[in-house]
Amino acid sequence: MVDPRAEANPDQPIPKAQTGSRIKDITADVLTRLIQIERRVDPWFRPAFDATLRDPVARLTTAFMNARRVNEHLALAEEKLLPHENEFNQDVIASFRQQMTGLWKPGRFERGGNTKTHGIVRGEFIVHDALPTHLAKGIFGEARTFPAFVRFSGPGPYITPDIDDVGFMSISVKLMDVPGPKLMQEEKFTQDFLAVCTPTFVTGDIKSNANLQRASLQNASIYHFLNFTQSHILDLLMQGLWTKTQSSPLEAPYFSCVPYLMGEGQAMQYSFWPASNHRTPVPRLPRRPPDDYLRLALESRLSSETVDFEMKVQVQTDSFRMPLENAGVLWPEKLSPRVTVATLRLPQQAVSFAYAIQMARLLSFNPWHCIADHRPLGNQSRARKVMYATLSELRHRMNSEPHFEPTPSDLP
Repeated sequence: MVDPRAEANPDQPIPKAQTGSRIKDITADVLTRLIQIERRVDPWFRPAFDATLRDPVARLTTAFMNARRVNEHLALAEEKLLPHENEFNQDVIASFRQQMTGLWKPGRFERGGNTKTHGIVRGEFIVHDALPTHLAKGIFGEARTFPAFVRFSGPGPYITPDIDDVGFMSISVKLMDVPGPKLMQEEKFTQDFLAVCTPTFVTGDIKSNANLQRASLQNASIYHFLNFTQSHILDLLMQGLWTKTQSSPLEAPYFSCVPYLMGEGQAMQYSFWPASNHRTPVPRLPRRPPDDYLRLALESRLSSETVDFEMKVQVQTDSFRMPLENAGVLWPEKLSPRVTVATLRLPQQAVSFAYAIQMARLLSFNPWHCIADHRPLGNQSRARKVMYATLSELRHRMNSEPHFEPTPSDLP
């Protein structure tokens, strides 16, 4: 039998910075190493910090962000094009293409972001009955269950040992047997939901995203956040409040970060929350855990029990404090609480790493794989339509694989 690890790109250390400045390279590499050291002791103090300080610091950071913004008095669910956003998007795509072609070989081409696959599993997306009228829109219009693929992944663009990454995870959910016309014709029966473990996006808009990707090309993303001309220290702080030493892909909440329609004229963000408080100890800390301890935790738990996530939506009620065009601003729950609309159920199952690697290469996730009632909103989402499609086509072409739309018969 072929070892499934032989089919996967191996874990590698994060490459050293290459900014062209020896001082900047050394500084970036030292900061990266300090973060990795912090990850070894994080579980001993992070729970107390999260319980007492995280939310107050997040509210204060959000207040500073809003103080620097201009209120354009947009209507609810109203978008406004960012000047030159297509040019910025093409800049992002060019950076990703350069980085991906430099990192991966044909036949083993990986995604530019959310790169490391922890697992791909079978799911059931259960829409709840008797939802409030304003939430009973689109796929939430009636109680029913959709079969689903669920991918859990780590950050990109590298595949690193779990303890050496930045403490970031993502979830991608692909519903199948979804009726009705889709906004992207490449898939006819799917609806994708994408979310990450931070409630705000790493960049507020596609312009700053283009700057971040240029810094990432130099393996020095820190200089996007810390610079003298256009600092993004508040974005860095918001990310740091939620990135940490993760215990399992099944034990973190995940957030859409960007808004979507919830029926015509109504915007929302969604999130997935573990229904259980189960926590898996990170093995061997403060010594080095296994490189793939997150995958092992996922496989172990699903082999013995069913795991549920609650899907919650937060409806936009204030166009300034809950913006569509700035994904770095946290939507206050005080203005709009999160309401549970569905359950994502992962039945007890044997999780195959070989199957996950195979399906990770075949599946394409794009928030525009959706019905019109859940159209993505904002400049980051408008950019993702082209960006994700372009980079997915590159990945499939480099792996000599056509686009693949799964059906329930493909589930493990």
